[in-house]
Amino acid sequence: MNYGRYFEEFNVGDVYKHWPGRTVTEFDDTWFSLMTMNQNPLHIDEHYAQGTQHGRRLVNGTFIFALAVGMSVADVSGRCIANLEYESIRHLGPTFHGDTIYAETEVLDKRESDTKPDRGVVYVETRARNQRDEVILVFRRRVLIPKKDKDN
Repeated sequence: MNYGRYFEEFNVGDVYKHWPGRTVTEFDDTWFSLMTMNQNPLHIDEHYAQGTQHGRRLVNGTFIFALAVGMSVADVSGRCIANLEYESIRHLGPTFHGDTIYAETEVLDKRESDTKPDRGVVYVETRARNQRDEVILVFRRRVLIPKKDKDN
């Protein structure tokens, strides 16, 4: 069973649809907010949130980012040596308890390492969508990926 890809297996323009999706529960959001010490009342205080523009609690955006990264691991970084950079993280829409998140990643660029011939850098964009197919989060990252051993 493959888990992740070698550098040679990435092609610019490829899109990986990560499966399965994940339905976000109130438990997920509450515990993530507590574990990360994010006490913003938008995440933990229903009465407060009822008076805001959305009229209910929002799921912690950092949780959605972490979830989308995790969903992409089997396809993108399962073999990686290191995540080199996260950039351009954009929250484009809200997530609420009960929403289901799906993610896909597109390969934007790749290049061989300048200093080590056994690896390369892959540049990707991951998009998270909800069950209504609305894009709610987009981020880009660079991942250091090993080349396939010639003996394998």
